[in-house]
Amino acid sequence: MSRIALVDDDRNILTSVAMTLEAEGFEVETYNDGQQAFDAFSKKLPDMAVLDIKMPRMDGMDLLQRLRQKSRMPVIFLTSKDDEIDEVLGLRMGADDYVKKPFSQRLLVERIRALLRRQEVVAGGALVEGEENKVIERGDLRMDPLRHAVTWKGQDVSLTVTEFLLLQALAQRPGFVKSRDQLMDVAYDDQVYVDDRTIDSHIKRLRKKLRMVDPEFSAIETLYGIGYRYNEE
Repeated sequence: MSRIALVDDDRNILTSVAMTLEAEGFEVETYNDGQQAFDAFSKKLPDMAVLDIKMPRMDGMDLLQRLRQKSRMPVIFLTSKDDEIDEVLGLRMGADDYVKKPFSQRLLVERIRALLRRQEVVAGGALVEGEENKVIERGDLRMDPLRHAVTWKGQDVSLTVTEFLLLQALAQRPGFVKSRDQLMDVAYDDQVYVDDRTIDSHIKRLRKKLRMVDPEFSAIETLYGIGYRYNEE
């Protein structure tokens, strides 16, 4: 039974979403603000967190920033329909996905399930053997899916589940272009709609992390209007 943390200052959302998730078989923990959630996460992390962005004491952005210092736990943001800047910023900070308010609870459940399934695959819990779990070595890049480990020039790079899957998809076939639609299929289930900006934001975050260990990193190329490709240097 996966443990899902809901963090939102709207008690109606906490109550209704918690009831829905519990009916789907999840164990649910609810928190009214970011500080309360952070204190609880410091003792024991859930399997996934769903965070509102705008909250008292500690907002969702601050909470995510603190979480990403020590954890790759999947995170979904809840955003107001006009908070496009917050959505993009949240993805670049390391959120895996976002859902706009007002939202379909069924959509939220499907996105939670999709991220949990992908986390299991990355952790080696779904496919013990197969192409998805082979160690990838491409020039200075080394990826070990079973250990969710990535190194560039021997230095560790900490990636979220979504970032790992996108990099893996690109590095598996260097030189071949992956369209945004193909990358969406890698990171999200077919029934979950995301737009181009979501993939672009994840790629920007991915590049930023790799450039933190190597400012000259340029292996992920953008082909404007087409997609992305990995060039083995």
